[in-house]
Amino acid sequence: MDLEVRSIQEEALAQVDRAGSLDDLDRVRVAYLGRKGRLTQLLRSMGDLPPEERPRRGAEVNEAKKALEAALGSRGRLLAEAEEARRLEAERLDVSLPGWRPPAGHRHPVNLALDEILRFFTGLGFETVEGPEVETDYYNFEALNIPPEHPARDMQDTFYLPGGLLLRTHTSPVQVHTMEARRPPVRVVVPGKVYRRDADATHSPMFHQVEGLLVDRSVSLGDLKGTLVAFARALFGPDRRVRFRPSYFPFTEPSAEMDISCWACGGEGCRLCGGEGWLEILGSGMVHPRVLEMVGYDPGQVSGFAFGMGVERVAMLKYGVEDIRLFYDNDLRFLASFPDRLVEPARPGIPELHEEVAP
Repeated sequence: MDLEVRSIQEEALAQVDRAGSLDDLDRVRVAYLGRKGRLTQLLRSMGDLPPEERPRRGAEVNEAKKALEAALGSRGRLLAEAEEARRLEAERLDVSLPGWRPPAGHRHPVNLALDEILRFFTGLGFETVEGPEVETDYYNFEALNIPPEHPARDMQDTFYLPGGLLLRTHTSPVQVHTMEARRPPVRVVVPGKVYRRDADATHSPMFHQVEGLLVDRSVSLGDLKGTLVAFARALFGPDRRVRFRPSYFPFTEPSAEMDISCWACGGEGCRLCGGEGWLEILGSGMVHPRVLEMVGYDPGQVSGFAFGMGVERVAMLKYGVEDIRLFYDNDLRFLASFPDRLVEPARPGIPELHEEVAP
């Protein structure tokens, strides 16, 4: 082999052996086999040789190229395997480390309170029913003994929609729909969203209500009081004191507000209860005979009671929350502070009635 060709081949093979990476190896390939590589230049310079020497030189250069290409291929496979092994080692998972559990969400405190309310009343045999949030004036007002000129409409600042529709201000329209579709006995609780034009620390333009209705023969005010006292003590503790205050609602007569003794001060009076020692929780009363007539019931044959409460109000009292807007701010620190557990079913039994009646 020509001395020059041999020298270039040995030099190239030595650089292949010293290459520490695929990039180094590629630089060797370009330096000797590229368009301007040393072996490539030898082939291009053959025109300067005498014609009788060209075949020998060409064969020697091609032999050197084949040797270099074989060395490049062999070294390239070794370097590729080494780089793959380093990559796998760097990406290896340490399976001995403990796992990381992502934080799990849980039910909203309003839903927790709603679940507990419904569990109690379904335990007493009440059926849960729902209805539309967009209502007509008739079902939201007139069928509940609130005609257009009635001053009670001012008590509920309403969102009106085109076409004589409105966003319901309470879940009571579902009671009317239910009584129109069924004959007594009727025993239902109605949860759902309601809408009023309020927005402050204790009111929200959208909030949740649960209303209850029982209509049958010989239903009395005593049945209403016993049911609500049992409910208050199931939700807020067996030692909770309860009182009923006379009130007014167009769709019940007589009507009463129900209060519970303040959980914060035990009835002594504090900032939470405004010094009164009592916290208002719901409104109630005997279904007005006019409402029974509107749905085709005979007030002389059947009677009933109804009650309604704001779920946010119950949650505020139960969990000690002073601003209703916290329920809708989506602050995870606030939401995570409530226990997410199923409430054990309340055991419906009518306890001794020690409620206090306001003068």
